[in-house]
Amino acid sequence: MAETTADDQLWSQVVTLSGRVESGLAKALQRKHRLGLSEYRALCHLANADQGELRMQELADAVGLNQSSASRLVARLETVGLTVRDHCPADRRGVYSVITEAGRELQAAARPTYLETLAAALDRAAADPDLTTTVKALRG
Repeated sequence: MAETTADDQLWSQVVTLSGRVESGLAKALQRKHRLGLSEYRALCHLANADQGELRMQELADAVGLNQSSASRLVARLETVGLTVRDHCPADRRGVYSVITEAGRELQAAARPTYLETLAAALDRAAADPDLTTTVKALRG
């Protein structure tokens, strides 16, 4: 049987915590706003970006997706009118994703759900003896 290291144990706790929190966030956003977690995060990054736009690769990096997955994500957002694509005037090969007013409104409406669900999930995890130390470390 392989011996676990402190780093291995810590990482396992982070992965467990992340899975629980992500699952709760995804369910709450889908149930209350019909919005996926990656879609919500993309809208947040776009809403906070200069002029509400990011190059596709920047958005992919910000959301933690590869280029192909980010393109599918943006296509879903475009289909429901939450974003549009725009070409970079200086480099026609460069493509931006731009948040629309409808995207801003949905992101703003979903934000309280996200924050409440996040706080509740972290509170529950903090009560779990296996995760208390991890949550304390993350919350500072």
